[in-house]
Formats: sequence, C-alpha cells, structure tokens
Amino acid sequence: MLSYAQAVILGLLQGFAELFPISSLGHTVLIPALLGWSVDRSNDQFVAFLVLTHLATSLVLMGLFWRDWLAIIGGVLRSLRQRQISSDDTPARIGWLLVVSTIPAGLLGLLFEERLKQLFGAASIVAIALVTNGLVLHAVELLKRRRATGYQRNDDGEIASLSWGQATMIGVAQCLALIPGFSRTGLTMGAGLACGLSHHSAARYSFLLATPIIFAAAVLKVPDLFAGGSDGLGVALLGAACAAVTAFFSTRFLLRYFETDTLRPFGSYCIAAGIASLILLSV
Repeated sequence: MLSYAQAVILGLLQGFAELFPISSLGHTVLIPALLGWSVDRSNDQFVAFLVLTHLATSLVLMGLFWRDWLAIIGGVLRSLRQRQISSDDTPARIGWLLVVSTIPAGLLGLLFEERLKQLFGAASIVAIALVTNGLVLHAVELLKRRRATGYQRNDDGEIASLSWGQATMIGVAQCLALIPGFSRTGLTMGAGLACGLSHHSAARYSFLLATPIIFAAAVLKVPDLFAGGSDGLGVALLGAACAAVTAFFSTRFLLRYFETDTLRPFGSYCIAAGIASLILLSV
C-alpha cells in the first residue's frame, strides 16, 4: 500500500488533474512509475484508493453545484410523476441527458473492469494514451474553430438543447477515459464542443457528468480498502482529503478559464508530458 507521503502527493495530484483535461488517472499511473515507487498499481487496494480520491472530488463538485443538483433531481422526479419531460422543464431535460450520457461508461466499466485494471500497471501504454489525448484536444479545437459562429450563450438552455443522440455521443466519448491517459473532462468537453456547446457550457456539463459515474465506481470499489485494515483506510482518507482541496480550487479556476479560453494549452501539455514519459521510461 502507499505511504502517507505518497498518498498526499497522489491525492493532491488527482484532485488537481481530475478536472483539468490532462487525465488524473494517467498521471497517477505515470508518477509512481517515473519515481520508481514500489507500488502494485493494479492491486485492488490501489484502485480503491484512486476511487476514494475520485469520490472526494465528486463530493466537492456536488457541493459547488448543489443548487444545480437540487433543480435536476427535482426535475427528474417531476418528469417521472408527469410521465413526460415538459418542453419548458430545463432541469428535467438536463437530468435525463446526464442519465443517457452516464450509461455507456457505466456498462463498459462493469463489463471490462478486470482488463481495464491491468492497464494501471502498463505505464508505457498510459503515456501513449496521454499523447493521443492531447492530439484529440487539438483536433476538437480545430473543428470548433472551423465551425464557430461567434454565438455563445453559456446557460442551461444551451445544454438542454442537446439531442439524445448527442448525449449518447458524449457518453461514448467518456468511455475512452476508462483507459488511463485519456481525460474524462477533456473527452466529454471535446464531444460537447463537437455538438455545438460553448467551452463554458461543455465544462459545466462535464463537471455535472462526473458525479454519477464516480459515485457508481465508489459503491463497487471503496469496500476493497477495508481488506487492508485501518492503515490502508487511513492512507486513502488522507489522499482523499488532499484531493478534495485541490479539486475545489481547480474547479473554480476552470469555470472562469473556459469562459474565454480553450483546450489547446492542455492538449500541448499532454503531448509533451506523454512523449517525455515515454523517453524516461525507456531509459
């Protein structure tokens, strides 16, 4: 299991990188490999540690978006009671769009859990995925620029205008983030941009979408922490607390950043970090 110092480093890194489109899982795999930590990254307890730090991040997101979640949950319950989604019920439509976007990654995560877990020990593959993630971010921005109309609303009505097919597309994009090195935020934002959302609206939808999939993973994997006794749980809780702190500040920053800026700097970083990791791992 991780030491307390290692848990602090990975927790701070995960909370920071999870919301930035640079793949927190990829960094969590690469950093121990590059630093030579003797940690079994494919072990159930290590995976559960990562899930708990992700859970802390999702709790921060829920806290920051609590008004949105109250409206969304109320809207979904209202639509169930009425057996329809009213055309003017924006929270209800966003809620069901989130459900549709969550299903693909949830199903694939359950079906290929063991195979995906093996990738946590394959640092070179993760580095290649990180480079690919950067290329995808650049490609999406190029597509967005060519199709740009200069019209950006940045409101819930823009998100609610997504079709069910577009919500499915965003959910399929999220599936790639099950592979460490691909960023969930980057891919879902990229798919949102391809569907016509502004950067700010794509970021908001991505942050809202993070909560249900992370909670689902936590329900399945957090109990594995108790297999390691109280020491393993203490290390994981420390890492989760650190992740919560950096997640809070990174979310606040990114919501302001994406009001005017793009994914391109993050794409360049992923390409450079992935190539550098490949070189260092081969030495």
